[in-house]
Amino acid sequence: MKGVHLKQVTKSFGNVQAIKDLNLSIKPGEFFTFLGPSGCGKTTTLRMIAGFYYPTTGHIYFDEQNVTTLQPNKRNIGMVFQNYALFPHMTVDENIAFGLKVRKMPKKEIETKVNRIREIVHLGEYGHRKINELSGGQQQRVALARALVIEPDILLLDEPLSNLDAKLREETRFEIKRIQSELGVTTIYVTHDQTEAMAMSDRIMVMENGEVKQIGTPQEIYNRPVNRFVSNFIGESNTIEAKIETVSADDITVQTKDGMRLRGKKQNVSPLAQLDREQTIYVSVRPELIQYGPGENEMVGTISFVEFTGLSAHYLVKMQNFTLKVMILNDGSPLKKVGEQIMLNIPSENLYFLGE
Repeated sequence: MKGVHLKQVTKSFGNVQAIKDLNLSIKPGEFFTFLGPSGCGKTTTLRMIAGFYYPTTGHIYFDEQNVTTLQPNKRNIGMVFQNYALFPHMTVDENIAFGLKVRKMPKKEIETKVNRIREIVHLGEYGHRKINELSGGQQQRVALARALVIEPDILLLDEPLSNLDAKLREETRFEIKRIQSELGVTTIYVTHDQTEAMAMSDRIMVMENGEVKQIGTPQEIYNRPVNRFVSNFIGESNTIEAKIETVSADDITVQTKDGMRLRGKKQNVSPLAQLDREQTIYVSVRPELIQYGPGENEMVGTISFVEFTGLSAHYLVKMQNFTLKVMILNDGSPLKKVGEQIMLNIPSENLYFLGE
């Protein structure tokens, strides 16, 4: 396994700059995810690492080896595509063995490697089946096995779960992470699905319009987003515009447009936010961190929407100038009703402050 390093990489298609001055280091054995909306540049970046695109400027390294203009077949990468790209006329074993045959390995060695990887991906009894006899999840595992059997230095996955239904996505997500952990291969994963990224990754790179907005662990990205885009893109979030009133050594107090005062901890301010008095700032709070009843940062609103999922109840609560999303874990209590007033509070440590 190898590390991957991108140094001042840009990529342009005509007059359109798809990737802008990207610097990135991925550790050997890391499960690293590119996350962002469609068109943000994540697949373009993956294709440059694979060698399908060359950077317009900048360099790409696998450990110390400069692979910027190296052909894809010389990079020792395994790749799983969104559509799997399996050969329908071949059996499972023939599909898995394809890359080994191209490398002209001895037949006995191919058989040993194919049998081993088939067991790892839990397709032990499916070797002689045709591809069209498999479910979507099984086909995805064949594609993964074909990428892994060549023992790549880097494994690249481009939205491999997008064609699966919700339950199968969850099961296959677990399998991919299990296999990656077992083999220890450096893995780069592309997705626009925040849940996938949070559940699978060691670290995540959030992208927008060809630029990196934040790199961090799932916990860092979720709990300490650097700006409004990251806060709103990663999971559910409430973002409230306010102006700074006071800043002390430990606390920060802001006032919303309707005159509501909110007090939070200075340690929960994004490094990109400015703390000048009267400066506009954005208060971010996750729905699950808002509590019923009186307490810190107390407020009263009117319920405008109720949704019950079994695990939790989701409410939209209308204040004067903004609406809060609130998630309360199911404890067996009766649901609140639309039109009902509700008192909420937000502990000061649960507020996070963002700049523009």
